[in-house]
Amino acid sequence: MAKEYDAVILGGGTGGYVAAIRASQLGLKTAIVEKDKLGGTCLHKGCIPSKALLRSAEVYKTIQNGAEFGIRVSGAELDFARIQARKTAIVGQLYRGVRQLMKKGKIDVYEGTGRILGPSIFSPLPGTVSVEMNKGEENEMLIPKNLIIATGSRPRTLPGLEVDGKYVLASDQALSLTELPASILIVGGGAIGVEWASMLSDFGVDVAICEFADRLVPGEDRDMSKEIARLLKKKGVDIQTGAKIKPETLQKQAGSVTVQAEVKGETKAFMAEKILVSVGRIANTENIGLENTDIQIENGVIQVNANYQTKESHIYAIGDVIGGLQLAHAASREGIIAVEHIAGNKPDPLDPGLVPKCIYTSPEMASVGLSEDAAKEKGYNVKVGRFSFKAIGKALVHGESDGFVKIVADKETNDLLGVHIIGPHATDMISEAGLARVLDATPWEMALNIHPHPTLSEAIGEAALAVDGLAIHS
Repeated sequence: MAKEYDAVILGGGTGGYVAAIRASQLGLKTAIVEKDKLGGTCLHKGCIPSKALLRSAEVYKTIQNGAEFGIRVSGAELDFARIQARKTAIVGQLYRGVRQLMKKGKIDVYEGTGRILGPSIFSPLPGTVSVEMNKGEENEMLIPKNLIIATGSRPRTLPGLEVDGKYVLASDQALSLTELPASILIVGGGAIGVEWASMLSDFGVDVAICEFADRLVPGEDRDMSKEIARLLKKKGVDIQTGAKIKPETLQKQAGSVTVQAEVKGETKAFMAEKILVSVGRIANTENIGLENTDIQIENGVIQVNANYQTKESHIYAIGDVIGGLQLAHAASREGIIAVEHIAGNKPDPLDPGLVPKCIYTSPEMASVGLSEDAAKEKGYNVKVGRFSFKAIGKALVHGESDGFVKIVADKETNDLLGVHIIGPHATDMISEAGLARVLDATPWEMALNIHPHPTLSEAIGEAALAVDGLAIHS
């Protein structure tokens, strides 16, 4: 029997389930279709499990460096099976929480594979969703007044360097390792690549990175890239930028794999137990029935307007499937905007310049707004303030004084253009900068905010003062 809904969400990742909750809050009869588990990539194969592993690596490194704090530790052993068990427990707890939120919101959850149908006896418009249920039950037919596509993305692969789960891994397989390799080559030095490099090197793995661009994390401020490269090298990571992998040279032997790369005109060979391919993600647009609609796809992603409507105005799309920032928190906001538009409200459009970006290396990186180079490319005459964590008492107390806060402002108007942090707890501190951007604050106004002492946040206030050469402690 066909079932009618005000809103159906195809995909139960972070963006999808947040959209469903907001729809329920607004009084819309709502259903969500998920072929695997609610929470999607972020909860099960991305954000949460990787950060659980990163935290274990951080604790292991801290214990090893205990003598610096006057605490001598001997016999500390890394129990990777227990580390993985802790990760699994955290994911399980959050998964149960998401399921409970669906019950609380009276949101119908269909566990199966959804496919969009064209005009039919069920509806004169495309958008009816046929759900092939996971447990072998009869297909369900959902007729929504509005449909939100939130099918997410998957790791991108390189031709000739296909994932086999044994020698060549993507992040999905790496998260499920039962034991740590002695060595690994990471192909790709973006956010995911440097997170894995930081984590695995802290676990004692011999790590090399090959990045095609001329620097690591090329989407971040150039000074941030330079600093994370310096700190990863300090950990012993072999970093090769301007490196083009030659997949045709891949060779697999018992217990190891070799591959060559062209690095700045020179051919270099790399040998490791495993290769981790980390070259971005690709939108999940296949096999969901888009061909039965007029929805447009360009460069592999669904095209939408500011309210996330596709060319079919009653069908919306959010999250990784539309490209853009490909961040869980961005997808959540996109889902809220789409649902509020469906409900007849007039939500403010999402400004990508207000969305913080976080990278969970050790130390962490976070940013919001324009980098110095990007600001100059847009024609701004910039002024920059920078302050090191080495002059921050709390950072020294914690034994984490690497990194800095960098603030980019418009010299003519004093407008805040961007804030970039690399250092301890950067991902937690970036929200202050994000709020400053939302409120259109100037660096001087940021400096007027009294930062308690001793805290890491003092670095933000000092960097804000440094924009005009007024930093107190430098």
